[in-house]
Amino acid sequence: MMIQQQLRQLLPERKVDTSAALSLLGGSVAALVVWKWLGKKMVQKKMEEARRTRDEGLKKMAKAVQQFREQVPSVQRDAILSLPLLELTAKLQEGSLSPRTVLYTYLEKALEVTQETNCLRHFIPECEQQLQEIEGHKEKGLLYGIPVSIKDHIGHKGQLATCGLVQFLGTLMEEDSVLVKVLKRQGAIPFAMTNVPQSLFSYSCSNPIFGQTLNPLNRQRSPGGSSGGEGALIAGGGSVLGVGSDMGGSIRLPCSFCGLCGLKPTAGRLSLSGVTGPVNGILAVPCALGPMARDVDSLALCMKALLCQEMFQLDPTVPPIPFNEQVYSSSTALRVGYYDTDGYFPLPPCMRRAVKETRRALQAAGHQLVLFSPPRVPYVMTELFMKTFFADGGHTWLDVFTGDIVDPGLKPQVNSCKMPRLVKKLLALLLKPLFPRLADYLSALAGMRSVKEMWNHHHQIQEYRAQFIAQWKELQLDVVLCPVLGPAFTTGYPGKLLTSISR
Repeated sequence: MMIQQQLRQLLPERKVDTSAALSLLGGSVAALVVWKWLGKKMVQKKMEEARRTRDEGLKKMAKAVQQFREQVPSVQRDAILSLPLLELTAKLQEGSLSPRTVLYTYLEKALEVTQETNCLRHFIPECEQQLQEIEGHKEKGLLYGIPVSIKDHIGHKGQLATCGLVQFLGTLMEEDSVLVKVLKRQGAIPFAMTNVPQSLFSYSCSNPIFGQTLNPLNRQRSPGGSSGGEGALIAGGGSVLGVGSDMGGSIRLPCSFCGLCGLKPTAGRLSLSGVTGPVNGILAVPCALGPMARDVDSLALCMKALLCQEMFQLDPTVPPIPFNEQVYSSSTALRVGYYDTDGYFPLPPCMRRAVKETRRALQAAGHQLVLFSPPRVPYVMTELFMKTFFADGGHTWLDVFTGDIVDPGLKPQVNSCKMPRLVKKLLALLLKPLFPRLADYLSALAGMRSVKEMWNHHHQIQEYRAQFIAQWKELQLDVVLCPVLGPAFTTGYPGKLLTSISR
């Protein structure tokens, strides 16, 4: 009886405790919902502000172009825009064209191109100040008066370097990157920053802040990425010379998709000082800056200008090796290795035909063509490249999306990275018999578990490089002719075919 009485006394208290717990839980859930809602509203506000700033910059440049047109109505715009870079440089050097005329001509064209393709992230208003500075100089650099566009994450004083991410919207660059400093010292005028895919890890070109960039040759297709804004602007005629960056094809793929020429130099050849990245410190697969233009001679002129004493003094980590004009201008016959498939990602007939036609042209010019098979490309893609980038299972990359809206083109990769390591490994094991490529991809996403495993991975990269060099030397090659990914994919498709970047 005593026990029953005690139970009756306790039961009401339990009910009160349960009600309190339920109230507390409900309040916590409500608070969480409100907190997430407020966070989303803050993200949207930041994005709207960034877009508003961009639009104001476009209007300011449009007004400046209109004022110039009223002052100088006789400018032959089409004639200037049709000039190759070398001819344009010559006319600027001799004074038959003024830097002011060339700058405003390209500003006007860039406005038109971005209205059609959404390729610009922002105009650089300081370009007008740079124009005044070079007009007062007696010495004319190799790029005197040339308007140059630069990729979003290449630092320019007073501008953002967003990488298409909300978390980078609040910080303006305090000084120019080394590359921008050298461009200016050579007389170039950086006038626009171009759009990129979110986090730069895509060969499409879309982000939730500034939207989707389209291919000017076909607006149903992607311009490539991650230097997609550069590719679209140059292919549309809005820039005569641009600077992109490349880790896994980010210069080469936009140039393929947009019908341009591009150069990814040897890593470390051009300074990365002042260049922002969403994930830094990946030394095993280094990023490289490089020029993009309409012809090869333009790339060569840009490299001549950049590989100068100013570059080497501003960044002592860059090897002080100037451009080798003798090698570039040489007419000596070359021994050219070639292949039209790497055995990993199948190419459409048009891309294989391009290799065949180029091979015939080289043979007709007197060069010797030698069949070359790149060693172990599937192994390189999954075990060396993907496993390097996702060494921690993708956690560092996922961190850059904290408090952000993930672009639809990246959701498959983001969702794959979010899976627990054990789930990735288990799925890889189960899928291996039916979908070996997908299984290898998931296994690479699982990352590494120890420093020892990381060191061994770096050693594998060293061994592969040695094998590749040995094969190159054995065939006595000067250069390799190979296909690149293309033709341009329909927008949205690059996110579905991440592993095709073996090209």
